[in-house]
Amino acid sequence: MENRSQWGTRAGFILAAVGSAVGLGNIWRFPATAFENGGGAFMVPYLVALLTAGIPILIMEFTMGHKYRGSAPLTYKKMNKNVEWIGWWGVLVAFVISTYYSVIIAWAISYSIFSFNLNWGSDTEGFLFNNHLELVDPGQFGGFVPGVLIPLIIVWLVVLGVLYRGVKKGIEMANRIFIPTLIVVFLIIVIRAITLPGAVEGLNAFFTPDFSTIANPDVWVAAYGQIFFSMSIAFAIMITYSSYLPKKSDLTNNAFIVGFGNSSFELLCGIGVFSVLGFMAVQQGIPVDEVVTGGVGLAFVVFPQIINQFPALNELFGFLFFASLVLAGLSSLISIIETYIAGLVDKFKISRGKAVVFGGGFAALVSLIFSTRGGLNFLDAADYFINQFGVAFVGLIEVVLVAWILRKLGEFKEHANEISDIRLGGWWTISLGVITPIVLGYTMYGLFRQNLLKLFETDNGNYEGYPDAFILYGGWFVAAGALVVGIIMALMKWKKPKENEAIKEAK
Repeated sequence: MENRSQWGTRAGFILAAVGSAVGLGNIWRFPATAFENGGGAFMVPYLVALLTAGIPILIMEFTMGHKYRGSAPLTYKKMNKNVEWIGWWGVLVAFVISTYYSVIIAWAISYSIFSFNLNWGSDTEGFLFNNHLELVDPGQFGGFVPGVLIPLIIVWLVVLGVLYRGVKKGIEMANRIFIPTLIVVFLIIVIRAITLPGAVEGLNAFFTPDFSTIANPDVWVAAYGQIFFSMSIAFAIMITYSSYLPKKSDLTNNAFIVGFGNSSFELLCGIGVFSVLGFMAVQQGIPVDEVVTGGVGLAFVVFPQIINQFPALNELFGFLFFASLVLAGLSSLISIIETYIAGLVDKFKISRGKAVVFGGGFAALVSLIFSTRGGLNFLDAADYFINQFGVAFVGLIEVVLVAWILRKLGEFKEHANEISDIRLGGWWTISLGVITPIVLGYTMYGLFRQNLLKLFETDNGNYEGYPDAFILYGGWFVAAGALVVGIIMALMKWKKPKENEAIKEAK
């Protein structure tokens, strides 16, 4: 008898998986990454990375969750009792990400309100750092910032409320609202953006290919990195989501839909972002490459500057842009938190409600660190190290474990082929057994070498020039802590379910 919660429909699962993949990184990371790595030519390594890493890993994780019917820790335990810690490691990485990701959504909520009167003024950088975040030196807390704390509380109330209602009535229902709304809102943004003076110059800069970059290995690493970080793979999410699928589910087809859906939205983001960057460049009389940036700076400094210069409907465009950040962020945050909610339910056999209160509530408390005046510094360091040495590293270990150590690729291929229309062949096996481990291994070697050497340099070559002590406890300790706590969780005994408890919970 199937006791585990299930998605109501296949469309509900796909919307939830796409909602997880489509997040803030699509909007502010992909356009700048593509531009800096060959423009239109970047699409070649990007597509190769999608077909040899993104979709193959997505198929693998869909198969793992579907076959073993459990959260990431339970899935790994069922594969081999000695590797449960990898599942918990991924869950702890998700936990850390959720604590600061929620704060960025809170900023977007504030800025959507600021849009109505363009409250950020002409000095948008000064407004963000001095007025809104009230930033202090690295390592200091400096007390709470009300303009961040209040919307942060709203974010947690909404997200935990959705998760409390369960898979079908909560997560699926929320994504049925968030994702179509996000697509409509962003289409409006793009349509308005491409009609701006200078939009053509921006799009030319974005799409004009520089094929000389294809010979650069760093460009290929950037392509694989973009695919990896934008598709919610390798940190427990897709394993968890696929565990709620019915037994008869087209896993391979679902993975292609989610993968290409995510990439299509990234391309749409590139069109919208570079249209408005082209407008800004023309207004200032400078080349497009001088206004290109990514991350927090693009969303909360450059875009407000651009909105100020709009010929009409400034406030509406500003609201729609930041509303799109909120929608993309919420759908991703829900999926991130679900990983440790599911892990707690499976491991300790507590009710979903208790898991939401304890797991989600603890994450909400930790997130308060990032709502202080020093929060941006903590967020910046934690985000860099948990992404580089958490997500990517977990992905490398996961692929090597499945393909080389446990040798499960043949078994997973057979499982997926039994229930999928698109049959897996040598492409899938070679991608996971050879290409992805080599690329990720090369990437991780470079990152470890680069960042460890900086700790021993006398001229402070740390990430963003942060002090050694701050990088140590705000970055390295955070990334290492996810692994250590994951191992501790794996060493704890699994609690046996009470009679009929699982059946009642599923109902």
